[in-house]
This record gives sequence, C-alpha cells and structure tokens, in this order.
Amino acid sequence: MGHRIEHDSMGPVKVPSDAFYGAQTQRAIDNFPVSGLRMPAAFIHALGLIKASCAAANLELKQIDAKRAHAIITAATEIAEGRHDKQFPVDVYQTGSGTSTNMNVNEVIARLASKGKLEVHPNDHVNMGQSSNDVIPTAIHVSAALRIEFELLPALERLTAVMEKKAKEGRQVVKTGRTHLMDAMPVTFAQEIGGWARQIRNGKRRVKSVMPRLMELAQGGTAVGTGVNATPGFSEAFCAHLRRLTKLAFRPKKDFFEGMGAQDAAVEASGQLRTLAVSLMKISNDLRWMNSGPLAGLGDIVLPALQPGSSIMPGKVNPVIPESTAMVCAQVMGNDQTIAVAGQSGNFQLNVMLPVIAYNLLWSIGLLANSSRLLGDKAIAGMQFNTERVNETLAMNPILVTSLNRRIGYDLGAKIAKQAFVEKRPVLDVAAEHSGLGVAELRKLLDPRKLTGKR
Repeated sequence: MGHRIEHDSMGPVKVPSDAFYGAQTQRAIDNFPVSGLRMPAAFIHALGLIKASCAAANLELKQIDAKRAHAIITAATEIAEGRHDKQFPVDVYQTGSGTSTNMNVNEVIARLASKGKLEVHPNDHVNMGQSSNDVIPTAIHVSAALRIEFELLPALERLTAVMEKKAKEGRQVVKTGRTHLMDAMPVTFAQEIGGWARQIRNGKRRVKSVMPRLMELAQGGTAVGTGVNATPGFSEAFCAHLRRLTKLAFRPKKDFFEGMGAQDAAVEASGQLRTLAVSLMKISNDLRWMNSGPLAGLGDIVLPALQPGSSIMPGKVNPVIPESTAMVCAQVMGNDQTIAVAGQSGNFQLNVMLPVIAYNLLWSIGLLANSSRLLGDKAIAGMQFNTERVNETLAMNPILVTSLNRRIGYDLGAKIAKQAFVEKRPVLDVAAEHSGLGVAELRKLLDPRKLTGKR
C-alpha cells in the first residue's frame, strides 16, 4: 500500500499512504493490538458533532479565523455523518482517557480540512480549547443520549404498543395462571401480557429518567476541570451549537470536576439498562415456556415459525427470537458489571477507563433497541393463543377449588383438589359430590372468567 512519514512531538512515524490520520493515531495502532474492537461508530459520530460545535464556539468567541473554523466544521460534519468510519481503527483497550481516539479524530479532521494553502493543525486548531479529558466524557454522554433518544426509546414504545394490541386480542381468553411453575388461579391473556407491557413502560421511564444527567456535559473543563486554555464562555457557546445540531437540550456541567473525575451518569444509565434487560429476560422466558411443546410442553401459545430448529430433527421449530433476546439480556447485564467496575476507576481528576465505558454502554443501548423491535415484531405481534389447549387445561385445573374456600373451608377444598387431580376429573364434578353445594352454585363459584376479576 505504501507509506508516508508523519511527525509528532516524539518524532517521525510511518503511516499508510491512504490513511487520513497521522502520527499519534499510528502510534496507538502500534501500541494497542489488543482486541480488534474499534470504538463504536456512534461514538465517533458524536465526536464529529463535538468537534464541529467546538469550532463554531471558537469562531463565535473570535479564537479562530473563519476559514479554518468552517473547514473544521465541514470535515467534522462529514465524520458525524459516518462518511469516514474506516479512518478510526484505534482499539477500545487503549489509554484510559481515550486520548488516542480524540487525536485520531483531530488528525483526520485536520487532514480533511487542510486544503490548498490552508493548514489546519490537529492540536492547535481542531483541539482548540479542549482536552481529551473533557472531550471523551462529553462524547460518552452525547453518544449515549442520542442513541437512547432516537433508537432505544422509540423501540421500547413500539414494543409496548405491540404488547398492548396483543393484550386487547386476549381479553376474552382465560388460561391457567402459574406460580412456582405450578398451576394457579386463572388469568386472562390480557392480564398476563398487560403485565409485560407495564414492565416495558416502566423500563422506558427509568431509562428516560437518566437523560437530564446525560445532557450535562464536561466540555470546557479541559485538562483537570479548571478550564485552562478554554476561553470564558466556551462551554456555554459549545452547548448552544450542539443543541442546534442535535435538537437535544445539552448544557454545561455544573461541576467539571465531577464530570471528569467520575462517570456516575454513565453508570446510572447502565443500571437502568440492566433493569430493562431483567424485564426483557423475564418476558422472553415466559414466551419460551408458554410456547413449549407442541405436545409435551405447556402449549399456551404458538409463536411464529421463523426457521428450521434442528439440523437432525425434521419439523422442529424453536422460539429463536426470545432465545436471542435472552442472550442479549445476559450480555447487557455483563456490560453493566464492566461499566460499574470502570466507573469507580476515577483517580482524582480523571476516570481512566473511559473507552470501555463508552463501548459497553453504547453496545448495551444498541442491543436492547434492536432486540426490543425484534421481540415485538417477530414474536409477540404474530403470537397465537392456543385456546383449545388452555380451555382444556383450565377445566382440569384443581386449583379452581380455591374459590370455594369461604363456603367449604381450606381442608375440604384441598381434599377435593387432590381427588380431582388423581382421578383426572373436573373440580366441579368432584365438588358436587363432596361439598354439599348445588351444581348451579358451583358453576357460578368456579367460573374461571369471574375468578380473573373480570365480570
């Protein structure tokens, strides 16, 4: 491919001739051949927005000439639009401040902006009034807020809408409830699925509740939180320009020391994602159990058949979407643990695990957004109620005898339930023999629909 020689403060470095980045990026590539994992595209795009807003703020504050500022804004906007994603190869497991990625972006912007006689320096111009120590924490907040607002929250809203529609379809269908995986009092499908929908709506509220903290940005704190080399008013001007670009209400941190030395908002956001993952895991496992069979399982529902389920057993179809979602949830829970450990790794004025926080937080957001859409569209939307099966099992459910407790007492009720189970007979028939109650009254007391609370 050929190489060219680039220079930084440590001397010359060979860089691929077609690379837009320079010496500092190449040193990071050479120093960190760790995982092959790159910083997420959403994070790089957020850095493009940040660099464009910084240049606009510096122009507004008369710290940079118009030609350089506009050239930087144009180049940074191209990065924000994803037009140069291949130019950001630095490994996630790099310097803990993310300096290598910040300089990667600075160098690419400088090269794109330097045209003709116009020279744009990655440090002096692109990084003007900034430090990696405030840029990277800012990028974590900006990228996470954007993905939550425009990907995760809409996906959760779609999922709840699908659940609520399906719940309405199941208002008239009564089934056996289950506690401890054992038969319990009856419920309707609407009640069961409505509980799932409420879980997701609450999860959406929890995720949304962290947004005000993510909207607070450390940009302007520079090296240690004191704002050295940043012009007075820079942080406010930067946030104003970023608000115009993103349509989100970003504002300066009230305390830059908190925003750079800690990553509590990112840890909080991850915790809310973990709670959402717990909800989705519960729902996915309910779907798997309810779909189990078709002969030897519960068979309450039939999920859409999406693909062959076995390489050796013809005709087998598995609940692949709930299984996929459950794996996503396990990954998100693991990511949260990583973020928690990384979050406490703030040493004095800087957290030094910023890249791994960014990577795992954005990964979790993306996973949950995608899985929520798939769970709704490919599993729940096409789910069918197996009314014949649920009616059959409901009629034989010995736990229905619970509704007779006030009339015949717990002990006699237990005797009737056990006999009904052993003899495989409906509770109503056995109760008619032993309770002293008439069949008409028993039919009323044992009506499964009334026992769900629906009249």
